[in-house]
Amino acid sequence: MAIRKFKPTTNGRRGMSTLVNEEITTKNPTKSLLKSKTKTGGRNNQGKLTVRHIGGGAKRKYRVIDFKRDKYGVTGKVATIEYDPNRNANIALINYKDGEKRYIIAPKGLKVGAIIENGETADIKVGNALPLKNIPVGTIIHNIELNPKAGASLCRSAGASAQILGRDGKYVLVRLQSGETRKILGTCMATIGVVGNEDFELVNIGKAGRKRHMGIRPTNRGSVMNPNDHPHGGGEGRAPVGRKSPMTPWGKPALGYKTRKNKKASDKLIVSRRKK
Repeated sequence: MAIRKFKPTTNGRRGMSTLVNEEITTKNPTKSLLKSKTKTGGRNNQGKLTVRHIGGGAKRKYRVIDFKRDKYGVTGKVATIEYDPNRNANIALINYKDGEKRYIIAPKGLKVGAIIENGETADIKVGNALPLKNIPVGTIIHNIELNPKAGASLCRSAGASAQILGRDGKYVLVRLQSGETRKILGTCMATIGVVGNEDFELVNIGKAGRKRHMGIRPTNRGSVMNPNDHPHGGGEGRAPVGRKSPMTPWGKPALGYKTRKNKKASDKLIVSRRKK
């Protein structure tokens, strides 16, 4: 995956870059794996604004991704590598021998025509999914479940991965990219390899219009608001924060304030905290 830079022909093009999607083999998604996606504008079912700065954006349909990888004993062939507008990683279409089609997150190095399989007897090969207890120590993995048969919730974005460090009874020790080491049940599924499209983070958006296409609206600074809208607002001219530290619009500290519960149930499974 390469980065394409543009000549500074306009102010918007100056510094702009985009991905050269050499891996993508088709622009036509499989219709049976598409679902309509409604826009929320950041509002919940009561019509109240719960997430700010969301609105507009290009139309898109949701691609149904197989995060559970629960099709055991049936081999599948990689038919295409496709772009997914809902995530920063690419996706791969798998045609299984029994005729079923499923999308998976495309790991780095997965090629069209490759054979993949799921289950305890699968080989340790990029794209194959196995229970954690069957994966050797030191293996790089992604798409990790936290609860058995619940579907993957860790290491799903572009360039993400984790490493198996060892075993502790029915648990497996996994080191995440954040530096956190935690125990995960050995019956949870994980996929071999690193999520592809790792150059995604190097892209320079370049202009505001590209953000609007993504459905992201402008963000206002608190210091230019009125005091009834933000703790930083008010005053004549440019005024300092006026507090011990910067605050959120709701009056809570914005920098370094820990929001994790002190007695969270999963604390006992965390062996070492993430890097500061």
